[in-house]
Amino acid sequence: MTTSSTKTTAQAHGRYIRGSASKVRRVLDQIRGRTYRDALIMLEFMPYRSTEPITKVLRSAVANAENNLGLDPSSLMISTATADMGPPMKRYRPRAQGRAFAIKKQTCHISISVSATQSTNSEDSD
Repeated sequence: MTTSSTKTTAQAHGRYIRGSASKVRRVLDQIRGRTYRDALIMLEFMPYRSTEPITKVLRSAVANAENNLGLDPSSLMISTATADMGPPMKRYRPRAQGRAFAIKKQTCHISISVSATQSTNSEDSD
């Protein structure tokens, strides 16, 4: 996994993850915009295989925010979460009469950005 960060946003990328991008996107759509703790709880109880690499990338992004930017993990929110297609792994299955059928095993690239939530306490003046 490669990692990078900006001033108020920390990012993490998981590249060449085994699994199709569309199946990873359906999980990322559920956690986008949530807090770090809520996202971890949701990922723990989802019945999808793609939650494991997503959890690893999310924890890496939070570790980047904590170590590189000095942000508190309890105040972090998932600002962006994307899954893009990676190159397929090409495999071949032997078939009848000496033929071979191609099998493409999909890979994807997962990118997650976390940023600090801005808690605004607006007091009404009477």
